[in-house]
Amino acid sequence: MKNIEVFLYKTIEDKTIVWSSNSNQYVIVENQTAAIIKRLSRADAPKEIAKELAAQLTLPVQNCRALITQIQDRFFGPVEQLQHTQLKGLKNTPLPQDFLVIKYYRINAVVIKAAFKTKLECQLVHPKFEHLQVPPTKYDSLFEVFIKDDAIFLFVNSQFINAWASKDVHFFQGKFSMELIQQIHKKQEEQWMGVFHASAVSYAQKAMLFLGDSGNGKSTSLALLQAHGFNCLADDFVPIDAQKQEVYSFPAAISVKKNSLKILLPLYPALEDAAQYDFKTTQKIVRYLTPNNSDYTIHLPCKGLVFIKYLENAPTTCAKISKLEAFKLLVPDSWISPKKENAQQFIDWFDTQHCYQLTYSNTKQMVAEVSKLFKDEL
Repeated sequence: MKNIEVFLYKTIEDKTIVWSSNSNQYVIVENQTAAIIKRLSRADAPKEIAKELAAQLTLPVQNCRALITQIQDRFFGPVEQLQHTQLKGLKNTPLPQDFLVIKYYRINAVVIKAAFKTKLECQLVHPKFEHLQVPPTKYDSLFEVFIKDDAIFLFVNSQFINAWASKDVHFFQGKFSMELIQQIHKKQEEQWMGVFHASAVSYAQKAMLFLGDSGNGKSTSLALLQAHGFNCLADDFVPIDAQKQEVYSFPAAISVKKNSLKILLPLYPALEDAAQYDFKTTQKIVRYLTPNNSDYTIHLPCKGLVFIKYLENAPTTCAKISKLEAFKLLVPDSWISPKKENAQQFIDWFDTQHCYQLTYSNTKQMVAEVSKLFKDEL
């Protein structure tokens, strides 16, 4: 049996969150199961563990042995590989001689030159950052993107970063954004605790994350909140650093889906004539709204996680929810650093967060509830 290198444990409510270094996965288990994993990771004999467990629980030894075997298979067996793994053997692919589309983006004091082979590659990135575009100028970093043989390539400063199958465009976009925040905030990937599929809002030098399944209204709620005095820190891609566990600004525009226009047009009439993008890969039709934050160096402590949902004709409700339930919703769509120290920071940070479920159909009431959360009045 091959032991997993490192386990981390965090007891929250009546369960234990277990992290393993080989898989970088988080699993919620019973406290007794976590105790068995600890012993197995110390190479204690399964037969001895089974005997002690049987005496403790007054169960047949063979039943306890079967349970331990299941735990061994689950936590000490082969690591399941993700299906979106980057393409192999393409590192030496040469850069094209010509890039037909060139864009320059200014993000505070940093200028990024982005070179795209054709308009097709440009459409994968540019719409979210068009509001940052400036005329050609001296630049700090060069991003190059091209598609060849149904693979999307990313180079930064002439260095190969990775290549992805065209169907995995979402992972390419995530890596592009990760490389971008490294340039903006001067932090390498290992210095980030994680990146969360959420919207980040700030008020009075504090931040909160708004999360939910696609279509639940994260971005729409963000647009509504920034129209009512809150600041937009990030939409869809929310980075948090490992050192201080603070929410960092990310400069992408707010994505506005077609079915959100009715509620947002009275507040943002310019959306009426904004360019519309039909993304076939995600089957979404969106327009982009410029965030009201222009200082992309901002980073603020996080005071809570809000799982938000717009539901037509629903009464406005906002209440604390189980941290374990929140954890189940938070982790699957997030990138959490595989570094042990950062994983420890993540589970410790999560344990400090207040978690809420906010359901609404009335904008005014939703804004009032969020104000209460920031002011600790709920």
